[in-house]
Amino acid sequence: MINLDYQSRTPIYEQIVLEIERYVALGILKPEEQIPPIREMATELGINPNTVKKAYSILESKGVIVTISTKGTYIAYNTKKIVDEKIDSKINELKNIIGELEKLGVSKEEIINKIK
Repeated sequence: MINLDYQSRTPIYEQIVLEIERYVALGILKPEEQIPPIREMATELGINPNTVKKAYSILESKGVIVTISTKGTYIAYNTKKIVDEKIDSKINELKNIIGELEKLGVSKEEIINKIK
């Protein structure tokens, strides 16, 4: 389910976080759906369980997943809000970059044409 790039400079735990967030955004992982326990995920990916634990901790702090003791780990119920916030954040990043480019004298039309 999760694709890791072992050649990437992005740490493995961050790749796990990004992949799970992406699957939630795409609706592949749905609210209240159970995800594999830490040890199972680590075994599937062939990595140390502490790496998965770190990724899950970050996802939990972001509100993407919820761990219920003795029951398991689940995608949080209110992921729509989290996905919307992430999209808004990325759009704001793009606006800032476009603003920087405009300060360098690049028009919006040029930016759009180069992106295409």
